[in-house]
Amino acid sequence: MVISMDLKSLSNEISKIVEQVKPSVVTVSTLVEHPLTIFGYEPVKGFGSGFVVSKGYIVTNAHVIRDAAKVTVSYVDGYASRAVVVAEDPTRDLALLETEDYGSPIKLGDSSKLKVGEIVLAVGSPLGLFQHTVTLGVVSATGRTIVGENIVLEDLIQTDAAINPGNSGGPLINLDGEAVGVTTAIIPFAQGIGFAIPINTVKRFIGMIEKYGRPLKAWIGVYVAPLNPTIASVYNIPVKEGLLVVKSIPGTPAYRRGIREGDVIIQANNVPVTRSSDLKEIIEDSIDKGFVNLLIQRGSNTYSLDVEIIVQPL
Repeated sequence: MVISMDLKSLSNEISKIVEQVKPSVVTVSTLVEHPLTIFGYEPVKGFGSGFVVSKGYIVTNAHVIRDAAKVTVSYVDGYASRAVVVAEDPTRDLALLETEDYGSPIKLGDSSKLKVGEIVLAVGSPLGLFQHTVTLGVVSATGRTIVGENIVLEDLIQTDAAINPGNSGGPLINLDGEAVGVTTAIIPFAQGIGFAIPINTVKRFIGMIEKYGRPLKAWIGVYVAPLNPTIASVYNIPVKEGLLVVKSIPGTPAYRRGIREGDVIIQANNVPVTRSSDLKEIIEDSIDKGFVNLLIQRGSNTYSLDVEIIVQPL
């Protein structure tokens, strides 16, 4: 199939989108006091990006503001304002900042509707230059998991839009001018592999702060991966969809209830689960109840379990 496209019209449309979102995107400057070898502290500057989600509130990455004694946000017109950290969630690599009512809130999209191959733009302020840059690419994959030092980030958007140092915390934009993700990481020495946190994760992060006053970690003690027909065939699993348990942590509720590596979680609270975010969201929605019901497939047997939820402040 040959796809004809008016590239000039597309270019003009992208330029309009960039102009539209620029007032929403900020440079996040931090000052971290590093202890000296003998005595005292040495101030170390850091830079990242962020964007306005509502009047006076900005979202960025948790790693951008980690240990910061001072946070400043700067807008595209040069205006700068002090900011305070309202909440941070290292498990999601998200932070919410409160500052002056300045700039324009960005439109938030629906990351569950993203399709592989969809064009996206990464907007940010790399290298602390206080000037916005824009890179273009496509959604390379969704539902990715990356493992770093002391952190596991799940259900990420993978993109080949260039994400440079300092872009962290900036928005990933679709062609409707909506934020669909928060750029968070690049893979060193790799070409065209960057990651973004889905905007639906941001919405849940903010919703949890509104409900509980702070983000909470709610989990049962398992790490899971989406099951597909290929994996099911290789491991002779009788079901084709669900979440394959790749790690069950000893001592946690899931482990105590007998859930082990190789089990498949088919449903949670009678809802089919096919992405790790499905399970995570249902567990979070069940915090007040204190447990989640899981339908488990092990070999040819299916069984139902009520599993206690661990809730930890962050």
